[in-house]
Amino acid sequence: MNQAVLQTLKATFGFDSFRPFQDEIVTAMLAGKDAFVLMPTGGGKSLCYQLPALVSPGLTVVVSPLIALMKDQVDRLHAMGVAATFINSSLDSGESGRRQAAILRGELKLVYVAPERLMLPGFLDLLGRIPLARFAIDEAHCISEWGHDFRPDYRQLGQLRRLFPNTPMAAFTATATNRVQADIVRQLRLSEPELFRGSFNRPNLFYRVLPKEHAFEQLTRYLLTRQDQSGIIYCLSRAGTESLAARLHQAGFSATAYHAGLEPEERRQRQETFARDDVRIVVATIAFGMGVDKPDVRFVVHYDVPRTLEGYYQESGRAGRDGEPSDCILFFSHADAAKQHWFIDQMSSQPERQVAGQQLDRMIAWAESPECRRRELLAYFDETLELLASAAPGSATPGAAGASPAPCCDNCETPVPEQDYTVAAQKLLSCAKRTGERYGLTHLIRVLTGSADRRVLAAGHDRLPTYGVGKELSRREWRHLYQGLVRGEYAQATDDEFKIVRVTQRGEDVLFRGQKVSLPAFGPPPAGPLTAQEPGIANPALLEELRTLRKGIADQQGVPPYVVFHDTVLRQLAQRLPANLRQLRTIPGVGEYKLAEYGETFLEAIQAHVRRWGARPHRQRDGGQAPSPAGQAPNRPGPSMLHTLDLFRAGASPADIAHQRGLALTTVEGHLAQCLEAGENLDLARLVNPDKRELIEAAIQDLGPEPLGPLKEHLGEDFSYAEIRWIRAAMSTNSRTVNSEQ
Repeated sequence: MNQAVLQTLKATFGFDSFRPFQDEIVTAMLAGKDAFVLMPTGGGKSLCYQLPALVSPGLTVVVSPLIALMKDQVDRLHAMGVAATFINSSLDSGESGRRQAAILRGELKLVYVAPERLMLPGFLDLLGRIPLARFAIDEAHCISEWGHDFRPDYRQLGQLRRLFPNTPMAAFTATATNRVQADIVRQLRLSEPELFRGSFNRPNLFYRVLPKEHAFEQLTRYLLTRQDQSGIIYCLSRAGTESLAARLHQAGFSATAYHAGLEPEERRQRQETFARDDVRIVVATIAFGMGVDKPDVRFVVHYDVPRTLEGYYQESGRAGRDGEPSDCILFFSHADAAKQHWFIDQMSSQPERQVAGQQLDRMIAWAESPECRRRELLAYFDETLELLASAAPGSATPGAAGASPAPCCDNCETPVPEQDYTVAAQKLLSCAKRTGERYGLTHLIRVLTGSADRRVLAAGHDRLPTYGVGKELSRREWRHLYQGLVRGEYAQATDDEFKIVRVTQRGEDVLFRGQKVSLPAFGPPPAGPLTAQEPGIANPALLEELRTLRKGIADQQGVPPYVVFHDTVLRQLAQRLPANLRQLRTIPGVGEYKLAEYGETFLEAIQAHVRRWGARPHRQRDGGQAPSPAGQAPNRPGPSMLHTLDLFRAGASPADIAHQRGLALTTVEGHLAQCLEAGENLDLARLVNPDKRELIEAAIQDLGPEPLGPLKEHLGEDFSYAEIRWIRAAMSTNSRTVNSEQ
């Protein structure tokens, strides 16, 4: 890599080195080669075409499917001092004309356009009159009818090779099976492309599947631990998003609904409030997401089962784009799966029904699998988890060299015990054989459970020896057993719409040669924490101050906070406490333009905090919490918390403060708890009835202070989480005071 490229990487993007594959991709693009790039969300795809655009002559044309995504990318480039723009239907004719004139004058390095705009004769004529560096096709899976998000407009892009035969082209996607990859290359007519296939592994994501029982209560308990974090909750229907968002809002959470039935301006506003942290939770259909490049989404919850595993991978992958630990939670029920099957059955095309049915079956099998969820998700994309040791040093990925064995999903966290299913397996496999291996699982279960269904009787299967021999198991248990037999290669289903069950050679060993079958036991998943353990945060009070400062700057500039600095940058600032511009320049993500634009402002805030509280740099490589300096109270409240505290001391109730400040009630309650934890004096009698306080203190003395869940369960519905946390914080502060006096 030449020096000019590395200098631009540091000066503009703030990085001293490349992520995996970025170096090779940039080199290929600068050499004028076509390229196909498959890189997971958060892997740094955009830099692979943005950096070459800055160091090579001509205009780079980026094809992007959504208006919001274009605007977000251009806002980020402007924040780094890059000359870029977008042209789409959100602009009036005058503004569009001015931007096209700037293209003709050679003033821009990148332009983002939608495929339908790009292929208009007038725009193609414009591009034919200027030097072009390359075409970058983002979200390239949209061109393939085998992809999970096929868009007919993308098909037109195949004409670019004929119209601009000498202009290099690169296709970028975060999710594509081998079949979709081949289709993208063929449809775009890429010429001897360099192929770059990054890992689908996202080591920072923790996967959990929960039975959809009391789902709202489980969800709200989880959200109470994530009050100041952003998340997306996906629902199947528009009505479902509206209903769930309303319930969350009534429960005190900052939430809004998003779906395709809203007016375009309303959708845009709701998406923008989420991007700017004015709303913390978006409850959405899958219409929401592709245009969201928000890096600090800490959780993605699927309240209903998705239709495809590929779609689930992309939707859940909207969590943790910045590489920080994030959660992917799916509430699963067979009722939801049956609803999806019903929608599929309404499709008029038999081939479409067949493909959609197969995709849904893969999704259901993943949700019900007792195996490592990350391993099975990667296997869907033909990737083996053990081969990824070098991709994520120090991660919690099982099998990674030198990595800790921390679990990456609920199944790894609490493995399901195995059970001997030999007799039941023999019944199922024998039933498949005796019915001529001509039927699907549903029919076999009817026979085994002695159903009087007319199809069973018409086929004469009520006279078989296996008729009614499986009444001891429920239909769900039989399905659980069948999926285990397929995973163990004792049985397989035909790859057509009918999914006929066939017995393999290994299955015949079970029937005729005494082969035993041991599978994970059927039953609800073991109870466990809803989220993975988060790492400690260095100087958390300063981190909140920096987030507040960033939000103010972002609001003034009319951009999302992450355009100013990512959370990863703020965490590094809070950990390393840079004292001057030279030290600030060494932090990844701080380029020369941002250094000049924001450097002094953030340095002033950091040093003011250091002078006031005596904070010290934290040297841990993982960013973990170091011991506080002697005499320093932990978790010192930041400006936002102190504002809440001042209003409370002036006589306002938590509900009044929430209304006055436009915050969720739970956020205000959290502020007061953190103030108590930091040793601030509050009138507890205004928050908790003295009789209830005595009961809470007694429960804490009996059960211990951690965690809140058992305390809440012990005390009952008359006690809120906030009340318990306030009393716990007060008791902890008193304990520290007594210990220090001793």
